Amino acid sequence: MFSIEHEFDATVITLVDEGPAPLGEDVIVNAFQECVTVEQYDPRTDQTHVITLSMAQLRDLGAALDLPEGVYMQAPKK
Repeated sequence: MFSIEHEFDATVITLVDEGPAPLGEDVIVNAFQECVTVEQYDPRTDQTHVITLSMAQLRDLGAALDLPEGVYMQAPKK
């Protein structure tokens, strides 16, 4: 299950784990104009971990999901 909310400066997507226990904590994706952050609460440390991806890294991640094993470089946009 997931939800999508449009905030003033970001689109927020929350991914909720479903299925048999043990379930993972929610994953929250914040899409800003200049970057995307991915965050998840860790109950073991009582901290929320945040990863920030540049738009280029996000584009590479999207491309990587559909490619076989290897090393790739995307051509610059014209």
